[in-house]
Amino acid sequence: MILVRPATLSDIGAVDALLGRSYGPLLRGDYPPSTLVLALPRMARAQPGLLASGRYFVAEEGGVLLGAGGWSAEPPGGGAAMPGRGHVRHVATDARAARRGIGRRVMARVMAEAGGAGMARLSSLSTLTAVPFYAALGFREVRPVTLAFGGAAFPVVEMEREL
Repeated sequence: MILVRPATLSDIGAVDALLGRSYGPLLRGDYPPSTLVLALPRMARAQPGLLASGRYFVAEEGGVLLGAGGWSAEPPGGGAAMPGRGHVRHVATDARAARRGIGRRVMARVMAEAGGAGMARLSSLSTLTAVPFYAALGFREVRPVTLAFGGAAFPVVEMEREL
């Protein structure tokens, strides 16, 4: 049975390990090795503030962390919050558990919690790999964006969904 619960700071090591088991293997088909070698050390790190926010969730089965994700009012990288607009943050599924509905369960919790907090819309900076996942959840593509991770240009797609 998969349990989705709020993360705590004590989950930081498990989330770090999960991000490593997720991003590296799952992104290989859409990003060149030269990009991943520079980007992964920065992006595959748990964010303590996010874990402590009460807005980040982990999915576990039998005590093993298989997925995680959350939301914030502030956009990734900082900046001012916009009333009614939330931002999906650091969603990941263990590559060994992909296609089991774990990411969908985490995102259901994220969307419910964001909506309950008064957010009318969620925005996501999706990896190229995750665009079909977010589209299946009702997100629409807004525009391509290029992020810089470790000096590497890292293309993503801004997506959004009404709640």
